[in-house]
Amino acid sequence: MKLTVVGGGSTYTPELVDGIAGRRTSLAVDEIVLVDPDAERLAVVGAFSQRLLEHAGHPARVRTTSDLDEGVDGASAVLLQLRVGGQAARAQDETFPLVCDCVGQETTGAGGLAKALRTVPVVLDIADRVRAVAGEDTWIVNFTNPVGIVTRALLQAGHRAVGLCNVAITFQRWTSALLGVDPESVRLEHVGLNHLTWERGVFVNGVDRLPELLAHHAEALAEHIGVPAPLMRRLGMVPSYYLKYFYDHDDVVEKQKSSPPRAEVVAAVEKELLDLYGDVNVVTKPEQLAQRGGAYYSEAAVQLVHALTGGTGAEQHVVNVRNGRTLPFLPEDAVIEVPAAVTSQGARALPVEPLEPSISGLIAHVTAYEHLALDAAVHGGRDRVADALLAHPLVGQHAIADRLADELVSRNRDFLPWAKGRGA
Repeated sequence: MKLTVVGGGSTYTPELVDGIAGRRTSLAVDEIVLVDPDAERLAVVGAFSQRLLEHAGHPARVRTTSDLDEGVDGASAVLLQLRVGGQAARAQDETFPLVCDCVGQETTGAGGLAKALRTVPVVLDIADRVRAVAGEDTWIVNFTNPVGIVTRALLQAGHRAVGLCNVAITFQRWTSALLGVDPESVRLEHVGLNHLTWERGVFVNGVDRLPELLAHHAEALAEHIGVPAPLMRRLGMVPSYYLKYFYDHDDVVEKQKSSPPRAEVVAAVEKELLDLYGDVNVVTKPEQLAQRGGAYYSEAAVQLVHALTGGTGAEQHVVNVRNGRTLPFLPEDAVIEVPAAVTSQGARALPVEPLEPSISGLIAHVTAYEHLALDAAVHGGRDRVADALLAHPLVGQHAIADRLADELVSRNRDFLPWAKGRGA
């Protein structure tokens, strides 16, 4: 089996390769192709990835290329993990919204919209090449943020795609440790949109242990999530750590104004990682990779690819998938993040109990924003950008939406063909 990683020069890649090395018996990968336009990074990451496999005794070979067609030809699955504009663009996304006292974050709010506008056209072009070269049956697994919007773009264009995020598997690992059980025994009632999710149940061997977690471990969870323990207990569920941007917006903004953007921290970690990857004596995953983010990405990705390409029977995975009628208050073509039954035929969202009004309204609100964000990403136009921002619950005022739209367009002209030549 050939597995292709677009954005293969990312420092995430060894995390994925390490996961493949650890699942030799269940995912029969014999070739991993890393595709990236950055030849220097690609050479370093590719060589280290090969050493990881060899050290683990895995027979797969790693190839690197900057030619997308060559990279995806014959692939059974293509993983997308690219960052258009790199950490420099991310730093802009995390800072320009602060001028309007709006949260600066790369996947939500104005920063998330900027990332979507840069990313969606590039991903759609890549997907068209995958379909043309590798064929209609090749699966596209999207890990590129904002995952929900990008996955919706892929599905809307008719591609065979599933979106993946590491939030659910990270929570599964945290809670299994707190409960002292095997992570594989934990099933989550995970619901919402990408980076806007809640855990409404934590089932271990069919028994919901969420009340126990909230009663005895809420403070420990709060340290990871950034949402107060009393609020979790009142909600009766555990929000993802991205909900702090909604539930504690103003306090987060004040902290962001006096702290370096996360992009600067990640850039420093990436430099350290690339230095380590370049050391021929390093043959195992460095501890510093945990600081990069994307914890347990490898496990989630490998398990999903296995289910899509060679699993036996339906497997349950938390993925980003078309809504259909799962959440009846959303459009059928919305993309939601829920447990799904995954086979070689694709992912089908499993039934969800009716949602509490405390979360359904916010989900509907952000879904409307995502619809407008995708429209702006596909068709362009400053006013479409402003309309999407006006619909976002973290913006929502026309004067602020207009100012942020102008700032966003100005800072991203090099990535937005329709914006070239516009005034400031």
